[in-house]
Amino acid sequence: MNTELIEALEVIEREKNISKDAIFDAIVNSIYTACKNRFGKSDNIRVEIDHATGDYKVWADKEVVEVEEDIEDDILQIALEDAKKIDPNAKIGDTVAIDIDSKEFGRIATQNAKNVILQKIREEERNVIYNEYKTKEKEIVTGIVQRFFGKNILVNLGRADAMLKEADQVKGERYRIGDRIKVYVSSVKSTTKGPEISVSRKSTELVKRLFEQEISEIRDGIVEIKSIAREPGSRTKIAVYSNEPNVDPVGACVGVNGTRVNSIVDELGGEKIDIVVWDENPGNFIQNALSPAQIVYVFADPNENTAKVVVPDFQLSLAIGKEGQNARLAAKLTKFKIDIKSETQAKDAVGFRYEDYLDDGEEEYYEDGEYTEEYEEGEAVETADESSEE
Repeated sequence: MNTELIEALEVIEREKNISKDAIFDAIVNSIYTACKNRFGKSDNIRVEIDHATGDYKVWADKEVVEVEEDIEDDILQIALEDAKKIDPNAKIGDTVAIDIDSKEFGRIATQNAKNVILQKIREEERNVIYNEYKTKEKEIVTGIVQRFFGKNILVNLGRADAMLKEADQVKGERYRIGDRIKVYVSSVKSTTKGPEISVSRKSTELVKRLFEQEISEIRDGIVEIKSIAREPGSRTKIAVYSNEPNVDPVGACVGVNGTRVNSIVDELGGEKIDIVVWDENPGNFIQNALSPAQIVYVFADPNENTAKVVVPDFQLSLAIGKEGQNARLAAKLTKFKIDIKSETQAKDAVGFRYEDYLDDGEEEYYEDGEYTEEYEEGEAVETADESSEE
């Protein structure tokens, strides 16, 4: 019987990753529970289990009193005459250990003990799964679409399920049961029903982790991701910087014939990705962020985090982008409030002179159209007056 117990515990340890020691602790606690149910208390109970063989013994420690008439609690005390049958050297006031046969506990006590063991196993299994996925928090995992709950999706991650809520899904992506998808683990919480795992396809961190997985130079720290701006399902801008002068950060991320970046684009369902070079000079960085538009001048004020950008007339719509997307993402990427004007608009502005912007707090960048807009943290605010629109 003990051999079967040890084998069963080894199977549980192997399949559920629950240590035998934890289960032995559960068995000990279950015996204490059975004793309490049988005798009404377990304060004087001792249990020992040999973890190698599975052999166990249960004792009740009782105080020796002179005669039976002196016994106030027969669970805690024993008469001297009876004590000498167990230990011939017993004296009044000594403590003797009385063997307890667990077979006498009865069906109810045995069932309760079984429930204690099963409950402990379930708790340990939940803890093991929680600890496993807690280490994967803020990382990417691959899951299988399991079922739909309204617009929410249950994703099986292997040993646990995660919920991909509607708010964390990319608009336009469609999933079917059985689809394999990569998700970003947003949070892992411990609950009485097991770990509660929230995942996302919408997070900017998903793009960052995909680049880290795909680009060895990023994993090795040669190329560093400085900033990311994303409009999920549509377009992402990512700013990278090389810590090695001989390594082109953009080329490393794009790969030969675009193989590296294309695998990330495929994983994101065709989402466009612009990779630009990060620069500590705000003017240069803003010019890079507005790519592919050509820039005539950038007047950047690092103190106010504002920038005035002048582009060729024919480049204005490209700089702003469809529905303002290019400028909006550039503002998010650089964290600058960007005001874009065409050359004609800039020259026609009342009192406007390029040199007026070149004070000590601003930087100039040289590089070689319908209305003006300002972009800040993803919002576009029309600033052109009627005359400029005309």
